[in-house]
Amino acid sequence: MGRLDNGLFPFDRAAPGEVAVFLAEAALAAGPAVMDIYEKDGRAWTKSDGSPVTLADERAEAVISALLERAAPTIPIVAEEAVCAGKAVSIADRFFLIDPLDGTREFLAHNGEFTINVALVEGGRPVAGAVYAPAIATLWYGARQAFVCDAPLGALTPRGNARSICTRPAPRALVAVASRSHCDAETEACLERLPIAERRSRGSSLKFCLIAEGEADVYPRCGPTMEWDTAAGDAVLRAAGGIVLDASGAALAYGKTDKALRNGAFVAWGDPTAPEKFALR
Repeated sequence: MGRLDNGLFPFDRAAPGEVAVFLAEAALAAGPAVMDIYEKDGRAWTKSDGSPVTLADERAEAVISALLERAAPTIPIVAEEAVCAGKAVSIADRFFLIDPLDGTREFLAHNGEFTINVALVEGGRPVAGAVYAPAIATLWYGARQAFVCDAPLGALTPRGNARSICTRPAPRALVAVASRSHCDAETEACLERLPIAERRSRGSSLKFCLIAEGEADVYPRCGPTMEWDTAAGDAVLRAAGGIVLDASGAALAYGKTDKALRNGAFVAWGDPTAPEKFALR
C-alpha cells in the first residue's frame, strides 16, 4: 500500500508533498469501510453532543488511527470519535486531526456529500491534508501545492491523473458555498453583505475543495465546528492559495485546547486579497 506498507514514515525528512500523499493514502484506506456501511447499514445513534454517528465513523477512524500510529508513533492523534467517547486530548507542536466521516447527515441522506478527512498540524497550522469523497470517487490533497484526482474505491495511492489546482482571483460578483445542513441566521446575514451572484450548497469539507479548485470564492461559517471538521479542507485550500480567517481576521488556528478544539466563526476565501476588497472578515 505505497508508503503505508513501509512502517515508520520519516516526517522530519519527508518533503511536504510526500507527507500530503501519505495522508491521502490513509484517507483512501478508510474508503472501503465507509462505503460498505453506506450500502448496507443505515443505522445511526446520537452522541452526547447531539450529533449523529454511524458504524462507518467508527470503522474509518479505526483504520486511519492504526495506520498513523504505526507510521508515526510519537505524533499525537486527535480523532473525533475517540475524543467524543472521552479520550483525553493530547497535542504537541505537531499532531494529527482525523474526521473519519465528515457530513454524517449527508451520509444518512445518501446524497454522496460526505468526506474522510486527515490532516497534519504544525505550529497551530494545518500544513498538509487530504479530503476523500468515496461516494463520488474524488480525492483532494495538498501541502505546499494542492491536487485533485479520481480515486475509485479501493485505490491505494493518488492516481497518476492528479492535477494541480489553485484558487481564482475574486470576481466582482462572487460564488458562495454554504453548508447544506448547518446554515444559520448569522451566516445568512454574512452572505447578505456580499455581492453574491450564485450560491451553492454542499456538505462536509467539499466546500473548501470547491474553492480550492477555483469553482467558488467564499465560504462563511458562523455556526459551531470542531478543528477536525475543518483542518484537512483548510490545508487543501491553503495549499491551493486560499485562506481561512477567524472573526479577528487572523488565520484560523489549531490546537485550541483552551476552547476544547472548538472553532469560532470563520470565512474561507479563495483570493487572499478578498477580505479587504469586500470589507468582510
